[in-house]
Amino acid sequence: MKVTDVSLSISAVRAEQYPDTDYPEIAFVGRSNVGKSSLINTLLQRKKMARTSGVPGKTQTLNFYLLNNSLYFVDVPGFGYAKVSKSDRARFSAMIEQYLQTRPQLRGVVQLVDARREPSELDVSMYHYLQYYKIPVLIVATKIDKVKRNQWNKSESSHKKAFELDAATQWQPFSATAKTGAEDVWNWIEQKTNS
Repeated sequence: MKVTDVSLSISAVRAEQYPDTDYPEIAFVGRSNVGKSSLINTLLQRKKMARTSGVPGKTQTLNFYLLNNSLYFVDVPGFGYAKVSKSDRARFSAMIEQYLQTRPQLRGVVQLVDARREPSELDVSMYHYLQYYKIPVLIVATKIDKVKRNQWNKSESSHKKAFELDAATQWQPFSATAKTGAEDVWNWIEQKTNS
């Protein structure tokens, strides 16, 4: 998809603040510092549309980016960052759950995981949560450029085993630096939003 027009439409913390449209939505979830903003910026072909930060846990709202007046990307707060207080974690969790469970416009979730590491318990829990609610998921293994090419299969098999991926869930290596996998992520998004 060629993105000719994109804007940060709304930053929401409650359902009544969500955009009042029928446009399809794709959400991006993952642990803090896994590279969500970098993936979104790469897909949008913009350098600084989604804010990247050296401070994990910086995104504290659901950020709705409107693309070509026809599709929303929803940047979801990163989970699992220890320096965020328990009360803030509970608040983020409730906000994320409300969105994922109740939003009819949501067509799928891109879940990011670090290609260099085994998925954490939180990563696996999030995947099983999305499975439980029958939300289509694409697992994107970020920072794949930091994994030797001959180790990609090992990374894929360890992730598939940890997540217990079903046949419908695709595992996609991605690098914001090398742009590896961006087209494949777009293909998945277009499949989910054009049907």
